[in-house]
Amino acid sequence: MATRLAFTARYAHSIDAVHAAFADEQYWKDRIAEVGGPNARLDSFVAEGGRVRVELVQAIAAELLPPAITAVRPGDLIIPRVETWTGDSGVFEARVDGAPAEVRGTLSLSADGAGTLATAEGTIEVKVPLFGGKIESAIQERLVELLGNEEEFTNGWLAQR
Repeated sequence: MATRLAFTARYAHSIDAVHAAFADEQYWKDRIAEVGGPNARLDSFVAEGGRVRVELVQAIAAELLPPAITAVRPGDLIIPRVETWTGDSGVFEARVDGAPAEVRGTLSLSADGAGTLATAEGTIEVKVPLFGGKIESAIQERLVELLGNEEEFTNGWLAQR
């Protein structure tokens, strides 16, 4: 059974400013450099006709992982991730290299007064007998932390422009 993932970021900037950031390749390069983890990289960026597709690879260092994960998958977690945005909505998917773990879900932007809310909702599924749920919970915790770091980065990035 999959574990639910839900996160809402609050940006102190207009929805148009957030759209502009997401459509700017430099934003993604800066974000991955700042919060992507060891050896993180932007693999692909395409923005055309109101659609943005980003492929990136992030990592979580092994020393930051709980024993439940490192017992099944030693070393850093390498996480290929794809976000696709069309207007105010999108989808995301991520996996863990070398492990039976998948994260999938939807993304949405909505105006919130002078700011913007960005909502991510999805599921985390780890197909490992007996330990899958425990690993899903650990991944959920790390993902919520990562999404919070991305929220903080985005607010700072937008404030500088």
